[in-house]
Amino acid sequence: MTAIRPPEAARTSEGRPWAAPGPGAGCGPGGVRPAGPGGPPHPPPGAPATRPADAPYQRPGAASAGLRPIDCLITHHPRVPRDRMGRALHGSGRSLILEALATVHGRRLTPRHLTRDEHLRWRVPALGLHASVSHCGTLSAVALSPDTPVGVDLQDERDRPGAMTWLGTLLGLDEPATIGDFAACEALIKVSHLTKETFTGVRVPAPAPGWRPTGAHPYLVCSLILGDGTHLALAAGAAAPVRWWHRPRPGARAARSHPPNQERA
Repeated sequence: MTAIRPPEAARTSEGRPWAAPGPGAGCGPGGVRPAGPGGPPHPPPGAPATRPADAPYQRPGAASAGLRPIDCLITHHPRVPRDRMGRALHGSGRSLILEALATVHGRRLTPRHLTRDEHLRWRVPALGLHASVSHCGTLSAVALSPDTPVGVDLQDERDRPGAMTWLGTLLGLDEPATIGDFAACEALIKVSHLTKETFTGVRVPAPAPGWRPTGAHPYLVCSLILGDGTHLALAAGAAAPVRWWHRPRPGARAARSHPPNQERA
């Protein structure tokens, strides 16, 4: 799997913390329920596995029945080290996935538990999970999915005219692509067999709330904007509900959170 890399090299920007929600944003009655290494997060007795807020991404009449939710953990890294050029130096994708598994699912695994298929998609066979990871600036995102392959990507909002013109041409647009388009393309490559060499002809849908079909059937994308302006895109093979988690720093307990702002047309 080769990610799309436009002519302008990607740079990172200093992100601001994505504010965690206040009381009432947890699963079921009682507000936020933190998850920790002591065990997997469970809703209160009698509460459903997901809340209505977990599934705004399912277009009316197009939801896939019976799918278990995708968990997406967003972590703020306030003290991320930087290289001599000022670029953020995050941990490896493998280490970020292992941290997410411990934080969200309460399972402490080792690198040998992670595999990648012929398209370089992450798998956790011991738990029956698909995984994807991205980082940008001071944020990282890990998506864990039990029922469908998943791709996640983060992109910061900044001026990249040459790159966006190049991507717009690749997507068959009459104007430069947006940063949201860029994130959606990266997420699609992570979830599928696509590469930059085979991406020509794929179409990314216009911004709108919810899962949106793409030109790469059966894959769908949903696009969101985090509180600091960072674009997040999720791609999956079916319209599953999404459970959002937030950590203010690495090592902190994760809490269920409100969905980030959805991108609107």
